[in-house]
Amino acid sequence: MTYIDPLQFGELLLTVEKPARYTGGEYGRLAKRNAALNMLIAFPDLYEIGMSNQAFRIIYNRLNSITAVSCDRAFAPAPDFEDLLRSRNIPLYGLDTGISLQSLDVLMFTLGYELGITGVLAMLDRGFIPLKRTERGEGDPIVIMGGPCVSNPLPYERFIDAFWIGEAEAGFFDLSMELRDLKLAGAGRGELLEKICAHPSIWTAGKKRAVRAVDSGFSSRAPGAAVFPVASIKTVQHHGAVEIMRGCPNGCRFCHAGTWYRPMRQKSADTIRKEAAAFINSGGYREISLSSLSTGDYQHIDSLVESLNDEYASRHISFQLPSLRVSTFSLPLLEKVSMVRKSGLTFAVETPADAWQMAINKEVSRDTVAAILTEAKRKGWRGAKFYFMVGLPVGGTGSEEQEIVAFILEIAHRTGMHVNINVGAFIPKPHTPYQWAAQIDENTARAKIDHIRNNLKPRGHKVSYNDPFIATIEGVLSRGDERVGDLIEEAYARGCRLDAWDEHIKKDVWADLLDTHAPLVQAIQGPKNTEDPLPWDCISSGTAVRFFKHEYEKSKLEEYTSPCTDKCNSPCGNCAKDAKIVYNTIYADNSLRVKAPIIELQKQDPMTLRILFSFEKRDSAVFLPHLALVELFSMAFMRAGIPVLFTQGFNPTPKLDFASPLSLGISAGGEIANIDLELHEGENFSPDEFIQKINTNLPAGIMVKEAIKVRIPSGAKKYSIPSLLWGALYQSPNGGEDLVPAFDEKNYRLKMTGSGRSLYTLNRKTVLAKSRRDPTQPDSYFTIYHSLYWSSNQGA
Repeated sequence: MTYIDPLQFGELLLTVEKPARYTGGEYGRLAKRNAALNMLIAFPDLYEIGMSNQAFRIIYNRLNSITAVSCDRAFAPAPDFEDLLRSRNIPLYGLDTGISLQSLDVLMFTLGYELGITGVLAMLDRGFIPLKRTERGEGDPIVIMGGPCVSNPLPYERFIDAFWIGEAEAGFFDLSMELRDLKLAGAGRGELLEKICAHPSIWTAGKKRAVRAVDSGFSSRAPGAAVFPVASIKTVQHHGAVEIMRGCPNGCRFCHAGTWYRPMRQKSADTIRKEAAAFINSGGYREISLSSLSTGDYQHIDSLVESLNDEYASRHISFQLPSLRVSTFSLPLLEKVSMVRKSGLTFAVETPADAWQMAINKEVSRDTVAAILTEAKRKGWRGAKFYFMVGLPVGGTGSEEQEIVAFILEIAHRTGMHVNINVGAFIPKPHTPYQWAAQIDENTARAKIDHIRNNLKPRGHKVSYNDPFIATIEGVLSRGDERVGDLIEEAYARGCRLDAWDEHIKKDVWADLLDTHAPLVQAIQGPKNTEDPLPWDCISSGTAVRFFKHEYEKSKLEEYTSPCTDKCNSPCGNCAKDAKIVYNTIYADNSLRVKAPIIELQKQDPMTLRILFSFEKRDSAVFLPHLALVELFSMAFMRAGIPVLFTQGFNPTPKLDFASPLSLGISAGGEIANIDLELHEGENFSPDEFIQKINTNLPAGIMVKEAIKVRIPSGAKKYSIPSLLWGALYQSPNGGEDLVPAFDEKNYRLKMTGSGRSLYTLNRKTVLAKSRRDPTQPDSYFTIYHSLYWSSNQGA
């Protein structure tokens, strides 16, 4: 078994962008070495994307809670780090334990976006694992893939040993325990794979049918927030995500997720409160997203948000509702979620005409939107964002781009609001009523988008769009069969990686491949006969094909189907004995309302209690940038329950100050910072208590060494810590003397003695004093020591 220490790359890590993506050390790591069954959950995109993914976090947290099972994690390397791995012949590894991918028993991928498939191949390749499943042997891990994209697994089947179809909570963790027991009994790869393939929710090449796993315990299971690990650098969605509802009651005919995650199941409000508390108190998050496909459909959502605000607003915790349907939208609700931080107004309109709304089974009339925006403007909102799609199989007139322009101009005229819009090309996805529809071609979609931009931008409306070329690739990958594997393999061989990123996708390569395979692409994009077999017929989503056909016909007639209820009049086939619609219930005595007491603080410049502290930054932490360090400490204060003082204004943040930013790659034995505390009359907080609390809540490589309590009297000048910076001292890592400063109070200067100790990396030492002088500038590879001195004006 091979383990990799990322610090062996040394200063070479400074040659790649964001090296903290690859060094691990985050707070809350759960994987362990020497487990009976070694698994790893891999996300085929960059760290910042993968660490925000809810499925990824659920699988990581749940598997690591199983005795004798270890689940590490890894992400697709950016091209610069992939080149570094290749040049040193080092395999890709897990961030928690350093285990190489080739040493695993089971390697799991979650694929949430079709264009991530080249990232899967890159991770296999850099993990020293054969790309094709037929070329793997006893010494290779079993490769499993899940996620919504495997609702049609055929395009990926040559690369993946087995596909998990559906929700992991509905059997995958039980299967993992069975694999552990087999491994303990001496089973090899073949026996483990045989066990996996026998599961009814596993699909493998040649298997006739697999049934989607549905988590019937989603609403009744004890609270279990997927809090860990806490990312050390900012991710794309840097907030705690509490999944309040799975599935969606609305039958939007274009929506793959809406059918794939049926039936709707809502967690109890009490469970949501407990999971939110875990993200806040154990994770340190100050922004919590109440996530679902349609959050406004959660029963009693307004009462839930009000109770959460009552409990947490005084701690500067805000709550977000990311998916509000226009028909469930209310400004009072939006005002509640904007109590701490202001939220934006976003409307997923999709198509502008009321009749077309009926065709796609949505209810977003322009009168409703205009009424909401008019009221929003009176309450202080100044703009809104709209989402539209072109190429939906509605209308039949080809004038959707003109209708979108007319819709926006009318809304802007009626409300006086500034409007931004985003336009994408529609892709008919598997397991939806539109799975038989044709996909709009790239040139037609681009012409429609250009018409919208040319008519709205001159009028001051910002228009963004999703590239129709990318939509073409996505359509081929999601709707194709085994032959699409040829395109994927050739794209990877020609350098395609991270295709979801504009700066990484090789459009010329994909364009050439699509042209070379034009007959296949045209067949995939074209309309399908409802009586002909489809590539994804091997997957049972739970929704009956006859229901999809009926909904497709109703779309053509522009007829609306009511949302799902427990008294359904349009059965789709998903609700059964164990899988059914579940609603939230609110306690009759309204015991959710646990309003935190608000204690009045002293007015008119009260005395400030400040903790001045020094901390060391070592090992993997030296690759954390300064802004990440600021956020890292802010979250650690929340986890530690340290009563910090916040700034005022739009986005309150802790009153945290650092003496001097530390350059990337530089370690330190005494960085200096301070934090202001919010203490009430009679409360006390000692430096020793501060050190003990904060150190148990910091990630690897960072530790507070000293702390001083400073009381700044009312009316006294409050110096910022950077204004008291005297300068910095540096030491070469190659055998240079370790400089130990002694401060001469009389002359305000430093005296040096040497210890002769050599260090691994870079070294600077910053000193605070009454007078300020220019600091010495560090070379590229120097470690910094900071000394803890404080001006006598502040009074230690």
